[in-house]
This record gives sequence, C-alpha cells and structure tokens, in this order.
Amino acid sequence: MRRVASEMARRLAREAEAVCRHYLSNGCRRGRYWVVGDCRNAPGRSLFVRLSQSPKGPAGKWTDAATGEHGDLLDIIKTSCGLVDFRDVLEEARRFLNMPRSDPRPVGADRLLRQSGSVESARRLFTMSQPIGRTVAQIYLRQRGIKPIRDDGALRFHARCYYRPNLNSPPLFWPAMIARVTDLKGHFTGVHRTWLHPSGQGKAPVETPRRAMGDLLGNAVRFGSVDDVLVAGEGIETMLSLRCVLRSMPMVAALSANHLAALLLPLSLRRLYIARDADAAGMSAAMALTSRAEAVGIEVFILSPKFEDFNADLCKLDAELFRAALQDQLAPRDIVQLRP
Repeated sequence: MRRVASEMARRLAREAEAVCRHYLSNGCRRGRYWVVGDCRNAPGRSLFVRLSQSPKGPAGKWTDAATGEHGDLLDIIKTSCGLVDFRDVLEEARRFLNMPRSDPRPVGADRLLRQSGSVESARRLFTMSQPIGRTVAQIYLRQRGIKPIRDDGALRFHARCYYRPNLNSPPLFWPAMIARVTDLKGHFTGVHRTWLHPSGQGKAPVETPRRAMGDLLGNAVRFGSVDDVLVAGEGIETMLSLRCVLRSMPMVAALSANHLAALLLPLSLRRLYIARDADAAGMSAAMALTSRAEAVGIEVFILSPKFEDFNADLCKLDAELFRAALQDQLAPRDIVQLRP
C-alpha cells in the first residue's frame, strides 16, 4: 500500500496545478505556488502548494503557514473530499488522473509566469532601481509619517515599474517602491513592489498596488543585522514606523500575516518582538509564530498597536504618546533603545 501511495503521489505531483484547480478551487496561482485558505478549500491565503520542482522541494508538497501542517496532494484529496478510508482516497486520485483536462491559461502563460515570478527577474528589477532618497517613494513614506531613516539598502525606487492587471491586459507603468527580500543568510530571494501615485500621495490607483516576486515563504525584508533580538511584523510601513523610535533594533517585514506565521528565525535569536496588526489575521499569525519561537526557547513579546497597525499609531499619536505606548510593552533591558 505504501508503494502504491508513493507512486500515486508522484503522478499527482506531475499534475499539481490541475489537482489544485479541481480540489482547491477557492485558491489561485501565485508564482510557483497555489495559495488557498486550507486543505478543506476555504478561501484565504494560509496554505501554499508548490506547483513545480524547486530548491525548496518537489512539486505537490504543501505547508499551512497558520498551523504548521504539511503534506502531499493525497492529503489534499482526502481532506477536501471528506474521505476517511485511504482506499477511497486512492480511488478518487485514480478517477481524477483519468479525467480529460485542458489548460485554462493562454499559450505562453507558463513561460510568462516563470519569468515574471522568478528570483532572477526580481534581482534584475532591484538592480535597475535607484536609492530611495529624494524620490517619490521617500515622499510617500513622509506622507505616512515616516522620516528618512537607515534602511540598510533594503529599499529602492523605480520610476516606471511594469504593472499588468492580468495576463490579458496591456502593461501599465507606475512609480514603485521596491523592497529587497532575503533569507537568513542574506541571500537575495525576491522583491516586494508597492506601486505609487506619481505625486507620492498614496498608492497608485490600481487593483493590487502591492505584489511580491520571487521566493517569499520564510523570508523577509530586513532592516539591520540580527544577533539575539529581533522585531518582526507584517508590512514595510509598519516596521519602518517602529524603526523611527527603535532605530538600532533589527527588524523584519514578512509582508503578510501568513508569511509572518511562517517566518524562519535565526539560531542565535533569544528574544523576539512580534509587532502584530490589530485584526484577526494579525493575532492568528502572532500566535502561530509565538508557538514556534517558544518551542525552541525564544522569549516572545507581542507588541499591540492602539489603532489598526503601528503606522496608524505613528500618524495618529504624538511622538511622546507613541514612545510611551511602546515602552510599556518592551522588556526592561530594551527600553534604552527608545529614542526621541
């Protein structure tokens, strides 16, 4: 039975995207992954199914960033169909593999997705961008209450960054803030783009003004070098807001609640601050990351904003109140890091 299951899982992996489209229809493709809420096909972005072989592992393997669960496509079929007996799971897999299928995407879409989502394309975009000083991106950050601070080269600006609403739309070009994503060793793994209004007064008027490119899972935008203390949160603006008053503390922006839950932590880490957003997804991510960190002996403190996130706190509170709210949540040994 084990040999049959292994062979069936390999055959399903060769059809990974078709499996996901059929059994996880509430999800969608994002680069090299199918993203959905969970194995039961709930809407959301917690579960990542790898669609092709990569250095991370074989196609068909999945991870639920919210729960830490993982498995293969047989598990997806079992859970999404509500099956109990494994013989029924194998029979359903055989039925699926014998079904006729057609690719719903236009000719050349795979090549376009590989090119647009690759680490190499992300690296080229970052290299082509310029330092953020005296650009529309700096105006945008000032408008969000964030004064020029040391970003350690993680942020750049591109004056005409390519934007395509979907595969069939003509390309558009908007100014964009480009953020470098790296792994624990500092190796480049991707970029995050925030398209901006040419005036810098907010984001560009497009449907999805934030998009990532490359390999994000477990990685982050990093500000400062981590030793034994780290502040981790979701958004770039959230972490830069905290960096305005905790200027020497290393910080990372995981870019979403799901990615924060799945963030890889350095072995040297002893104390972790999780800057959560004030919503259900933010709390869920904070709890998941806390559980993982405490399991390896890391002391965890959760930083909670007074409003929806720490950028909102920075904008709505005066500087003294903002620092005071943070001071009450820091370990005594780290209060000295707060600066006026």
